[in-house]
Amino acid sequence: MTDYGEYVTDVVHEPTQTDSPGFDLTVAEVYEVVEPGRIDFGGGELAAARVTPHTSEKRNPDDDYEWWTLRGGQYLIEYNESLTGEATVTLQPRTELLERGATHPTLHVAALPRVPLSVGGAGLKLKANARISTIVEAT
Repeated sequence: MTDYGEYVTDVVHEPTQTDSPGFDLTVAEVYEVVEPGRIDFGGGELAAARVTPHTSEKRNPDDDYEWWTLRGGQYLIEYNESLTGEATVTLQPRTELLERGATHPTLHVAALPRVPLSVGGAGLKLKANARISTIVEAT
């Protein structure tokens, strides 16, 4: 069995993030794409999309963490955690995310990029530090 902890840094709460197979990753920020990026054949005209943080708010004034209210659509998510780059891992959405009408692609990565998040028509309320993804294997 792989000890994913040796590949993951900036962990929020390891006992919770390792209580099921794999290693869960948590959301740090949600972004909206506000201006398109560019991709060309040779890369000479490659330009990043302009993004802005999506607003979040506390449900109650005494809460420690804020929530994002996401309408149906596309977003970019950023994780709290980082990878050491010593292995390539498979990153997939958690079942809890899928069952609420949201998803992101399954990726094989050595570093964690911002990941596109697709939210279904009813939307999603997402709390800061929510576990939304899982690393399921390392190679």
